[in-house]
Amino acid sequence: MKDQRSLFFNVDWVIVLIYLALCVIGWFNIHAAVYDPANPSIWDMDTNYGKQFVFLLGAIVLGSLILLMDSKFFNSIAPVFYGITLLLLILVLIIGRNVGGNQAWIPIGSFRLQPSEFAKFSTCLLLAKYLGTNNLKLNDSKTLIISSIILLIPMGLIMLQPDTGSALTFTSIVFVLYREGLSGYFLVIGVLFIALFILSIMFNKFLVIAALLIIGALGIYFNKRNRNLITVIASGVIISIAFIFCVDFAYENVLQAHQRNRIDVILGKIDDPRGQGYNLNQSKIAIGSGGLWGKGYLQGTQTKYDFVPEQSTDFIFCTVGEEWGFIGSLVVVGLYLTLLIRIVNVAERQRASFSRIYGYGVASILFFHFFINIGMTIGLVPVIGIPLPFLSYGGSSLWSFTILLFILLRLDSNRMGLI
Repeated sequence: MKDQRSLFFNVDWVIVLIYLALCVIGWFNIHAAVYDPANPSIWDMDTNYGKQFVFLLGAIVLGSLILLMDSKFFNSIAPVFYGITLLLLILVLIIGRNVGGNQAWIPIGSFRLQPSEFAKFSTCLLLAKYLGTNNLKLNDSKTLIISSIILLIPMGLIMLQPDTGSALTFTSIVFVLYREGLSGYFLVIGVLFIALFILSIMFNKFLVIAALLIIGALGIYFNKRNRNLITVIASGVIISIAFIFCVDFAYENVLQAHQRNRIDVILGKIDDPRGQGYNLNQSKIAIGSGGLWGKGYLQGTQTKYDFVPEQSTDFIFCTVGEEWGFIGSLVVVGLYLTLLIRIVNVAERQRASFSRIYGYGVASILFFHFFINIGMTIGLVPVIGIPLPFLSYGGSSLWSFTILLFILLRLDSNRMGLI
């Protein structure tokens, strides 16, 4: 009994309280988003908000069970979790149900399991086990290659569904690699390639290539006595040109039409508020109409009359903005930022490398979902269809984020003992 009391005493209850607050806020906003006057009760099990309550109870049970487990279990079982999720990602390509153009769900009775959600925490666990077991650092090519393979396998399988949004979530784990010794040059190069990607889409590719050749020629001219630098500049220009052609090919032949259109809307290449830009336009109208204090609970007209698409899942933040206004939105954003800062602090205080690496993985994934989801509802990033953690409707989403977070809480509660 003493050990159990010690366990729960060491749990970071601030994180638990923020988690519960976000889940409850999500439940009430799902009720508002899909409110049906014919079924007004928030407990009605035939509605999404009734089902979300069941998912929430299940999440609390899952979190409690995780806190009762031996913290060493997660280190030892990491390869098994990873292998199971890979099998599920393969299985969903064979027997999965296609919803909205993505074959991402395995039907289990009335419940639909989305393996890509659970692949996030299993990938974090395996990466933490690989890098943490021997305190490896990302300063040698072998470690970097193996770490990249751990990330790229689930990413590739998810892209085959195709679920671009969920696949892109794994790119956030680059922050984990950076914390564990990856050179900052990789981050700079990544930012440059993102900029090159945007420029390649916005402007004619030959115009961008011409600009690169001019910049490269000037760089070589002003550094003509430094052969090493000349080699670096020339190699960079060649790689950049090859990247531009790859972007052009992928944009025209890999991305689906609706994905290209979403990017074009964000970049201002097309202005189609009644067509491709409809989702984003209605989202911004809903959030803006909330004003400072919002219209009030169940009073959102944009939400009530279904102007906003996917309003209980990907666009749940629209309901927050419309009904609770700027103040309510600020409270939700504040809770997320407090949670993220707290998780980073928890990760940094770990004595075991496994726990620290996993903690940064949790922070990276939650930050990506938080930033991209809210960013796409206000027009900062393309609409890629990923849930807002703990707020969006869905059992797979809520349970996977719960598992992701509560494993960290369990590892943290045992931080004085090395794993």
